[in-house]
Amino acid sequence: MITKEDIDRINFLSRKSREQELSNEEKTEQQALRKKYIEYIKSQVRVQLDSIEYVEDKKDCDCGCGCDHDHGHEHHHHHHHKHDKN
Repeated sequence: MITKEDIDRINFLSRKSREQELSNEEKTEQQALRKKYIEYIKSQVRVQLDSIEYVEDKKDCDCGCGCDHDHGHEHHHHHHHKHDKN
């Protein structure tokens, strides 16, 4: 888990490094914080990817609208198009 304080510190060290040379301790801290941040982001992406539901049995809808509906899912969304004959 990355905290707001960690992010604030990353930003502080980044700003400071543009103005002056960081000490060895600060460089080490910056690298560790960046690694922690990247690991956190990767874990968030993993969670998002794991939550994706793959649906392989899509069929063309026979309602005539030309849309590709997911008939394997319990919620069906059909689009009915009204055409004026005028």
